[in-house]
Amino acid sequence: MNLRIGHGYDIHRIVSGRPMILGGVHFPECPVGLDGHSDADCLTHAICDALLGAAALPDIGHFFPNTDPAYKNIDSQVLLQRVTTELRTRGWQIVNLDASLIAELPKIYPRLTEMKAALARSTGLDVSQIGLKATTNEGVDQIGQGLAIAAHAVALISKS
Repeated sequence: MNLRIGHGYDIHRIVSGRPMILGGVHFPECPVGLDGHSDADCLTHAICDALLGAAALPDIGHFFPNTDPAYKNIDSQVLLQRVTTELRTRGWQIVNLDASLIAELPKIYPRLTEMKAALARSTGLDVSQIGLKATTNEGVDQIGQGLAIAAHAVALISKS
């Protein structure tokens, strides 16, 4: 069996006038959102890059450039579905995903189960194959000051 690991990272500034979407879940209680060309879901973007990296493919910006109007405000779960399809077309299967969100707001923990379910739907995985954690940056740097949110993700893929 051929196994590969990929890592992904993404960060977006927090801005007014945008919805907060993380892991495919809308946080309507949050008065701010993330700045970006798509829906700016940094968790899903990090997962996409982890999957693409594991398959030695170019990053998310190559497949879905922010210069293409077709991706303006697109749901990042659609991008994740396309990445998953791209990997499967090339004979890869996702073994598991593990990701960490780094944010001061919104409160992530109460919505982790919902986020894992959304990611499972987009990848075809069982929720037991998705690890998801959230932490703060303890007041350090722009993330800790509530000005940005970041995510790290790793993916294990296999090809028989």
